[in-house]
Amino acid sequence: MTPLGGRRLLAAVALIALVLAPATLLASAGPRASIPPPTPVPPNGRLSSFPRVLNTPADPIPAPDLAADGALLADLDTGSILYERAAGTPRPIASVTKIMTALLVLERTRPTDVVTVAPEAVFARDDYGAGSTLGLRAGERLRVEDLLYGLVLGSANDAAVALAIHVSGSVRAFVADMNELAQGLGMGRTTFASPHGLDDDGVSTPRDLLRLARAAASDPSFAAIAASRFHTIPSPRGPDRRIQNRNALLWLYPGTTGMKTGFTQKAGACLVATAGRDGRRLVAIVLHADDEAFSDAAALLQHGFEGFVKTVLVRAGEEQGSVRVRGGRVPAVAGATLERLVPAAQVGDVWTDIRVDPRAAFPPVPGERIGTVLLRLGERSIGRVPLLAGLPPAPLPLEGRWWTRAFEAIVRAGGDAVRGLAT
Repeated sequence: MTPLGGRRLLAAVALIALVLAPATLLASAGPRASIPPPTPVPPNGRLSSFPRVLNTPADPIPAPDLAADGALLADLDTGSILYERAAGTPRPIASVTKIMTALLVLERTRPTDVVTVAPEAVFARDDYGAGSTLGLRAGERLRVEDLLYGLVLGSANDAAVALAIHVSGSVRAFVADMNELAQGLGMGRTTFASPHGLDDDGVSTPRDLLRLARAAASDPSFAAIAASRFHTIPSPRGPDRRIQNRNALLWLYPGTTGMKTGFTQKAGACLVATAGRDGRRLVAIVLHADDEAFSDAAALLQHGFEGFVKTVLVRAGEEQGSVRVRGGRVPAVAGATLERLVPAAQVGDVWTDIRVDPRAAFPPVPGERIGTVLLRLGERSIGRVPLLAGLPPAPLPLEGRWWTRAFEAIVRAGGDAVRGLAT
């Protein structure tokens, strides 16, 4: 544990935290702000301080014991899953929904487009979720980019509705578009019911959210928004709106790069969090945590960074032995290089499982695909590359004196000529 900043008060806080919770991680994500300041959270704008320390295991190598009911840790670049708990079970995801809302808006608009706020996007002060709003007024005109910052950083529900109506003409039409995009991403166990997630009728799974997170992370505009701690929305009259990101890991966990928080009573605390370190990018997904989701997400990320090593499992052109195809045997090679994150203690346990295509026939053309090389850790597949036909072995050189080799060559040539005349 490291104290944040140089002030004595913060050092004392860190010391007390060390005594009370020895297995914690407390770190700064930047040189100026050391802890996320309090910010309004639902319901009804109640101020709630973010955690000042992350309760993570002292030993990050074993899989962490999480408080959340559903969770997943994966390599953000490859989608390879490193840890999962009830990852296929659909649950309400609260404002994590807004990742899909933002992705759809970015697909259909330009940042400089101007949105005229519809009356349906205005939340009354006593509306559920009114605390998570920008306080939009009917007829107000704001840029898409500013509303997206309000949506992702401040989790503004009125921004979600205003953007939905601007993009699709109505909330109902926008939700239909959300579900269509979800199906296109392969999110087969996901259903969206609103652009903000307050309803708790929209559900998803950690595995489906992995697909969504990878799509969002690949969008440079979304990635830039989700990585921001603050944003100011200029106002034509009255004070500017100053928005703070609710993802406390941007302050507390080094290397955090985004994504999105969520909370309702039914969904519990939810979080999709991405982080990068030493050329590796990970995503942690936490659903239905009782208290806060930041510690579980940090524990997963730390487990991934410390407990796994990037390993080249097979290289392109690497020999895979001789395999049998219809009509004979041929040498085979790997058709691509495969690199994966593997548990440090199990690097030596990875093995190859050769699967030959039953349609492959002898003699294949060198470089022709004749099957698949599966890489397995225990019984779990962790990747695959094509299996290609290799080059046949070169003929052995003739032995003996030069005149003996010349005579044998003449004999072979004569034999070939005779066989040619006989055909």
